[in-house]
This record gives sequence, structure tokens and C-alpha cells, in this order.
Amino acid sequence: MANNIQKAKSILRKQIKSQLRALSKDEVDRQSQIIAKKLTELPEYQKSKRISVYLSMKKEVQTEFILRDAFNNNKTIFIPKYVGSDMDMVKLASMDDYYNLPETSWHIKQPLDNDHSREDALNTGGLDLIVVPGVGFTQHGHRMGHGKGYYDTYFEKVVKVQNSYPYLVGLGFNLQMMPDIPVSDWDKLLDTVITA
Repeated sequence: MANNIQKAKSILRKQIKSQLRALSKDEVDRQSQIIAKKLTELPEYQKSKRISVYLSMKKEVQTEFILRDAFNNNKTIFIPKYVGSDMDMVKLASMDDYYNLPETSWHIKQPLDNDHSREDALNTGGLDLIVVPGVGFTQHGHRMGHGKGYYDTYFEKVVKVQNSYPYLVGLGFNLQMMPDIPVSDWDKLLDTVITA
């Protein structure tokens, strides 16, 4: 059964990624701005003090506008840092800090593996809200990621430390919204999914 779910996810993931590759930069930017505006208008976002924001790849909802808004509203921002099969959320100090981050082989900005100077969100008060990337989503909060399990594993790590889940927000382009997605028992339901 689990094998069938993985196969179905893999097929759907390929289909969506192929459609994403065809999205023009203008369309990526247009939808990203609409989505970012909707996120910043969410009451849960507005009242959150400590948020985690993914740093976008070219064909993901762009998060730079969200980072700017969060800094302008004095939120403390944490970003993913991947080391092997593990992911932590570490502090981003400013937009300059963001621009100066190196890029990984996946073309994602992230702190260097050996940069241990950054504050870890779970050591200093946890997170109120996590902005979550994905390949596919449903209106009901189901999410299909890239298949590495980083976020699902991280959600469990957070709940162990702070005894509750932060508010989880998925961001997806219109073509990433599916009527249904094959899900596994360990897939965590998001609180909301924002699209253009």
C-alpha cells in the first residue's frame, strides 16, 4: 500500500514539475505577488512574532516580498538550513543577510553547513508560523513535497519542543492545486493553502 502511494506521488510530482517548468518568469512573479499579499493579510501571520520562511527556487512561489514585509513588521525570521537528511530553522538577520547567502547546488540560498553562529528557532522560543513550500496541494491542506521528507520530519521536531504545532501555511501556484493528492499516514495536514 505504502509503495503504491509513493509511486502515485512520484507520477503526480513529475507531471506538476513539468508544468512548472513551462511557467514564465512574469507569471511566477505575478502569482507570487498575489499570494504574498494574501499571506501578509492573514490574521495568523499578522499576530505571529517568530516565523519560518523557505527561500524560493526559480519555479516556486517567490518569498522575497514576504521576507521584506516580515522585517518591516519586526518579526523574527528563520530560514531552512539543510545538513544531510536533517533540516533546522536558523535566524535570518536582515535583507542584506539574505542577499549575501550562498546558493546550494539546488539553487537555493542557505547558510553554509559550517556556519554555526546562527540562532536555532527551537533553542530560543520556537515558531508561531511556518511558510511551507511544496510541489502539489489541495484546498483541504494536503501537501506533496519534493519527496525528501524534510518538512514532515521538522514538524514533528517542533511539536516535541513546543508541545504544539505552529500555524502551517502552504504556498502554491494555481497549477499546483489538485483536487486530490495521494497521502501517507505521516503527512501533516496544513492549516491553510494560499494560491493566486
